[in-house]
Amino acid sequence: MESDGHRLTELDSGVRVVTEAMPSVRSIALGFWIGVGSRNESPQQAGISHFLEHLLFKGTDRFSSVEIDQIFDGMGAEANAGTGKETTSVYSRFLDQHLDQAFDVLADMVLRPAYPDIDSERQVVIEEIAMYEDEPSDKVHDVLSAAIFGDHPLGRPIIGRAEVISDVPVPAIAAYHDSRYIGRNLVVAAAGNVEHDRLVALVKEAWGDARDGTPERPAPAPDSVQPRASFHRKATEQYHLCLGAPGIARRDDRRFALRVLDTLLGGSSSSRLFQEVREKRGLAYSVYSYASHYVDSGQIGVYVGTRPDNVGEAVKVIADELRKVVSEPVSEEELGRAKENVKGRMVLSFESTLTHMNRLGGSVLMDVPLLSLDEMLAEIDAVTLDDVGALTRDLFSLERLSAAGVGAEEDVFRRALEPVSEALTAA
Repeated sequence: MESDGHRLTELDSGVRVVTEAMPSVRSIALGFWIGVGSRNESPQQAGISHFLEHLLFKGTDRFSSVEIDQIFDGMGAEANAGTGKETTSVYSRFLDQHLDQAFDVLADMVLRPAYPDIDSERQVVIEEIAMYEDEPSDKVHDVLSAAIFGDHPLGRPIIGRAEVISDVPVPAIAAYHDSRYIGRNLVVAAAGNVEHDRLVALVKEAWGDARDGTPERPAPAPDSVQPRASFHRKATEQYHLCLGAPGIARRDDRRFALRVLDTLLGGSSSSRLFQEVREKRGLAYSVYSYASHYVDSGQIGVYVGTRPDNVGEAVKVIADELRKVVSEPVSEEELGRAKENVKGRMVLSFESTLTHMNRLGGSVLMDVPLLSLDEMLAEIDAVTLDDVGALTRDLFSLERLSAAGVGAEEDVFRRALEPVSEALTAA
């Protein structure tokens, strides 16, 4: 299938190959996208998706870990990977002349890991978990997800738990890999100076005796959740707080309006929260809003980090701004500025082959319509004041919000929540 600059081929194995030719560049961004993440894990497997991502780089029967590093370094290439709630991606960016070699190594890593030297990598990941626990500005987002989604896998940290990583045996990791890194759960995406038919041929050749099957579907997101307040006690100079609630799914047509709303609320330096909390009152260095999308749900959030003396006032200002954006229409000027900001950042990001590849792989894997840049810009242009107003009421009404905090004293956190909701202080 060919449309708007990209080509998509589905092989008999179920693997989908999607490319976008960019003849003006001399590089290629190549990625393997797998439909597995922390959402697919049981409590006893918490962190295995992320750990497996690490182990893919430790070597195969054909390439040792050192050889993998040397090969990519020898090409002047970069290679990396990432794990999310629903996806894992392994990718590289390199000069177009190195496609065959880069693909050969990446494919072997993804499809046929050998799991050597696993104990040293256990320690690396356990150190990463410890480092993450020491970053309260990161930790608070996982505390918020747990407050919103509870015991559902969407409420668990992607990075997992140290006790799982320290004990999970190689056969369990291999079984997890073999049941999920399969044809119908995998997309190969590339953008840059790449020939689609050549990449398809490479995928067919590499697949060989690799596994096939039907991936297990994760548990559906909760239909409804009750707002909760969760606190993680830690000795810190600042209190780190989040307010949030369930958002909208990846395919929801309102995702474009949400991007505009997020920009004007807390996603830019002229946004309401940045201006009111930081610029006018000096209550925080970092304050922002954000949105995440999943297959059947999503999450919206607001973050602020501030000193103990400022916690109550900072949360009150945020609550007041949320009430205001829900109850009072956004102005045409504010809407126009936010839309132009979104479009500008979108166009600038599309000058990167990596951005193109990520869009291709993520969209095809998650069955999200693969829109061209012009089509996405048109969707942003089409967002109206009514769209933003309706979405604001649906998502940011204070009675929907859960809260999370990381800091020294829970009482300080709970008292600060009174301007948001008295019920939340006792939740």
